[in-house]
Amino acid sequence: MASESKQARREFLKKNFLCQDKFSNDIEMLVKHNAEMDYIEAICHYCEENNIEIENVSKLISKPLKEKLKCNATELNYLKKTSLARFAI
Repeated sequence: MASESKQARREFLKKNFLCQDKFSNDIEMLVKHNAEMDYIEAICHYCEENNIEIENVSKLISKPLKEKLKCNATELNYLKKTSLARFAI
């Protein structure tokens, strides 16, 4: 019974407060359901809709979402293209 209440509390907190998992899932859903929206636009849109300052979002971005943002920014020429392959000399 105690584990059920812990689980219920955890679900309540996850639903009502913004955490990294919820933020990432919400951004993924926005991009998935809006084909014309990329990750950068989705984050800006999400922040506007939920009255979140864009400066506070950095803590909520998960590693997989960060990689998708980096790829998106590289495609839009916001970041320089980098090569991960290195030759051993």
